[in-house]
Amino acid sequence: MTRPSPGRPALLLAAHGTREQAGVGALTALAGRVGALAAADGTRVAGGFIELSEPALREAVAALVNGTPAHLVAVPLMLSAAGHAKGDIPAALARERDRHPGLRWTYGRPLGPHPALIELLAARIAAVAPVASTAPVASTAPAVLLVGRGSTDPDANADVVKTARLLWEGRDYPLAETAFVSLARPGVAEGLERCRLLGARQIVVARYFLFPGVLPDRVAEQAAGYATAHPELEIRCADVLGDCDEIAALVYERYQEALTGDIRMNCDMCVYRIAMPGFEHRVGEPQHPHDHPHDHVHAHG
Repeated sequence: MTRPSPGRPALLLAAHGTREQAGVGALTALAGRVGALAAADGTRVAGGFIELSEPALREAVAALVNGTPAHLVAVPLMLSAAGHAKGDIPAALARERDRHPGLRWTYGRPLGPHPALIELLAARIAAVAPVASTAPVASTAPAVLLVGRGSTDPDANADVVKTARLLWEGRDYPLAETAFVSLARPGVAEGLERCRLLGARQIVVARYFLFPGVLPDRVAEQAAGYATAHPELEIRCADVLGDCDEIAALVYERYQEALTGDIRMNCDMCVYRIAMPGFEHRVGEPQHPHDHPHDHVHAHG
C-alpha cells in the first residue's frame, strides 16, 4: 500500500451534483480511477458535490484534512468555466477555510476545452454513427449537433462553440453545430432544425456532459421528440463522456499542472471582470457557495 506523501497536497474533486444516482456513481467511480493514478505519488484523493448529492464537498474536505492544517489542490469537474467553476466552488472552498484554520488550496482549471475531450466526443459519435461500407466515408459521415449544458455566462457558452469547431476540424462531418439544453440558445430543437435546413439527413446529437443526469436525459428526450416530428431524418444520440481512463488522466493532469505552474483561468472574456453588453451588472458581483442539503449556507457562522 502506498503511503501518503507528507509534503504532497491532496487532490479534491469538486463536482456540481445531480439527482440521478447514476451520476453520483460515476463521480465515485471516477474518483477511484484518479486515486489509482495518484497512488503512485502517494497523493490522497476525494470527491464531493457542491449541491444536490452526497457526499457534500465539506465531507470530502474533512476527509482529506483529517483535523490537520493542509494544502489541497481542487480540480473543478466542469467542462467549461461558468458560474460553478468561477464562483460557486471558490466560495465553497473559502467557507472550508473558515471551518479548517490553516487550510490552503490551489485551484486547478476546468477540464475543457482539451484534446482528450475532443477525441472522446469523436469516439462517442463513432459508436452510434450510421455505417455504410459501400459508400465513401465523406458521403456517409453524419452531421453533428454538440449540445452543452448552457449558461448565463457567455464565456462558458463560447467554450462549447469552440469545442464544436475543434471537433469539426480535420474530420469528415459535413457540419458541426452547437446547441444548449438550458439557459442559452439555440435549444436542441433549434439546433436540429438548423442542421436540417443546411441539408443534413443523418445527425448525431453529441451530449457534452461528463456524467449521466437530468440534463443529458433531457437532451435525449428533446432529440427524440424532434426525430418523431421529422421521420425523414435519422437522428441518433451519443452517450455522455462518462467515467473513463481518459477523463481520469485529464483530471490528474490538471492536478499536476496546478502544482508546477502558474495556473489561471482565461479571464479575458469573463463576465465578472469586463462589461459585456447586457451583462454589465455582473462585473464585480459577489460569489456565494451553493446551499447543499447537507451543508446549508446559513447554518455556518
